[in-house]
Amino acid sequence: MGEGVGEAVVGRRARELCARGVRLRDTARALLDDHDRALDAVRSALAPLRDELVAAELESIPVARLKDVTEGRLRLAALEAAGLTTVRAVHRAERFALRQIPGVGAQTADQALAAAGQIARAVEETVSVRVDVDHPEPRTTALVVALHRLVEAGPELRRAVDTARRVEHALGELLPTVRPATGRLRLALAGPRRRAAALEAGGELRALIADADTRGVGLLLAQATTDLLRDPVSEIEAWVDFELRSAEYYSQLVETGAPPGEEQAADGFLPSDVVERVRAQPLDDTHRRVSLRGYQSFGARFALAQRRVVLGDEMGLGKTVQAIAALAHLAAQGHSHFLVVCPAGVLINWTREIRSRSTLRALPVHGPERQDAHAEWRERGGVALTTFDVLHTLPAPEEGAAPAMLVVDEAHYVKNPETRRARSVAEWAAACEHVLFLTGTPMENRVGEFRSLVRMVRPELAPEIRDSDGAAGPQVFRRTVAPAYLRRNQRDVLTELPALLQVDEWAELSPADLDAYRAAVAAGNFMAMRRAAYADPEHSAKLGRLRELVEEAGGNGLKTVVFSYFRDVLGAVEQALPQPVFGPLSGGVPVARRQRLVDDFTHAEGPAVLLAQIEAGGVGLNLQAASVVVLCEPQVKPTLEHQAVARAHRMGQVRPVQVHRLLATDSVDARLLRILENKTRLFDAYARRSDTADATPDAVDVSDAGIARRIVEEEQLRLATGAA
Repeated sequence: MGEGVGEAVVGRRARELCARGVRLRDTARALLDDHDRALDAVRSALAPLRDELVAAELESIPVARLKDVTEGRLRLAALEAAGLTTVRAVHRAERFALRQIPGVGAQTADQALAAAGQIARAVEETVSVRVDVDHPEPRTTALVVALHRLVEAGPELRRAVDTARRVEHALGELLPTVRPATGRLRLALAGPRRRAAALEAGGELRALIADADTRGVGLLLAQATTDLLRDPVSEIEAWVDFELRSAEYYSQLVETGAPPGEEQAADGFLPSDVVERVRAQPLDDTHRRVSLRGYQSFGARFALAQRRVVLGDEMGLGKTVQAIAALAHLAAQGHSHFLVVCPAGVLINWTREIRSRSTLRALPVHGPERQDAHAEWRERGGVALTTFDVLHTLPAPEEGAAPAMLVVDEAHYVKNPETRRARSVAEWAAACEHVLFLTGTPMENRVGEFRSLVRMVRPELAPEIRDSDGAAGPQVFRRTVAPAYLRRNQRDVLTELPALLQVDEWAELSPADLDAYRAAVAAGNFMAMRRAAYADPEHSAKLGRLRELVEEAGGNGLKTVVFSYFRDVLGAVEQALPQPVFGPLSGGVPVARRQRLVDDFTHAEGPAVLLAQIEAGGVGLNLQAASVVVLCEPQVKPTLEHQAVARAHRMGQVRPVQVHRLLATDSVDARLLRILENKTRLFDAYARRSDTADATPDAVDVSDAGIARRIVEEEQLRLATGAA
């Protein structure tokens, strides 16, 4: 009797457990089905766009190229005589139709079709779909709308889908094995082996469900399903969202249906043994709030797998995001303390990026309260952010208590080992297990500098680096330093990204900037407030950041155009920049003279800078030679910015254009952006696509005369009360 009661209890508990397992499995399956439908919608929208690109590429390839595939064995005269002059024409032809052409036998027809198919497959792996935001059409609109569903679900979607796959697989094996334990008769008839397996599987099922409850798996899956089942947004909403976060759309596009052609470029052409080790490195996204491109994921894994490295990606490829991904992975593994060292001009950007793109705690260790901030970091952990000039004032890392990772941005700042900043960085680097140096300057052009950096990161590698390696070309150099150096170029890995990358460069006003700003606010002078950050060029935080951007662009052989509304700001910029500077273009410069300046800038050898007042340089001039655009301050009329950027980002531009907008925290810049952002977003998205907007920009500006007065009054109140 006792045994029967015990078996009945086992049966009841097993049935309850299985019921919970079935519900969890059904939730996982529902998410996977919904995700598959969302992916299918993207692939369906993508297919005609890819097919058109492939067809155009095949149409441009002469039929003679089929000989290359067959090593010259194919006779093509009969095909060409029949009018099949391109690979596309052969690829589209039916086998029977080819065989009917005089002089084309069955063997020739089959060989021609096979060769054309081989070329077509190669082309499919290389074509890249780009979405032209300025010229939307029904097919690209369908793609953007389909992608919006995945993007809107957020970075948690990937984790939810991966979890659903693991849960479904595990429950698919456990539930049938546990089934005999759900009833006394079933258990009795199961036999000793199946009975033992059922009881063991019941324990595993109980542990799986308990773990799922602890980690909130059910809520994670249900929320992801809800996000995927939301009603589709309108076409205009999808386009506006695409403009705001196009990189996330292209990341989804790559994951969903883009070809794997960027893999070799993504791994920086590293040796196969290094690539295999990096690809085997897991990358936990628990603490990350942003999706990564394939090359960015590889960069983060490279930093983790190789432990002490220099990431030298060309500017604009997201080195900061890759560093944050590596930090987030280490945090998920239980590490608590991290340190970022960077120039003062980008410290606020690092703080914002860490807080917006991860769940990690960012703690600036800078300014008068730096010692207190450092003590708080030592006690509570997080990501401490400090500058090269502050680092030497902090207590040296104690043995066994060093940060899990040291990140050094703009690492070429410590190229001279004799400087105090270099010695401080070297001391911290020696104490840390993971070290990540970031620099956008191509190191193969500066072998001596690179050797200095490697001595801090991988001293055993430094003797192997010879000056002749750089002279032999970038590929030879990178193979030599492969264990410690990864660099990718835009043209290699941005095949799917839009040709426009926009970055807000936030800086804190220096004491000199702040004095000028307070005086302008007290006087109620809106225009003086907007240019106060340049009142003392020697101590200007914005000018410091602008110099860094221009230097990095020059190091990569790129030309830069700098826009400002104010002539005196351009004068300060001109004095601050050492390399060839053209202009400034201003309203007082005759039109013919403006064009000569642009031509001189275009034809200048190597990097150069063109200065332009935004109202003069933003209209009627083509600046395709510039790959980097810097806006010295935000504009009251948003159309001025759009027009200025469009001078460089237009037909004839052969590489992505980077737009850097210089902004000061706690100032008129932040106020102006907040007022304009919500007011302009949707309206501007409509207006910029209309003929009226192109003809009369002022007609669609949503700024008004009250903005200046409102900002002045708010800033006077804020500074008078000391409010943040």
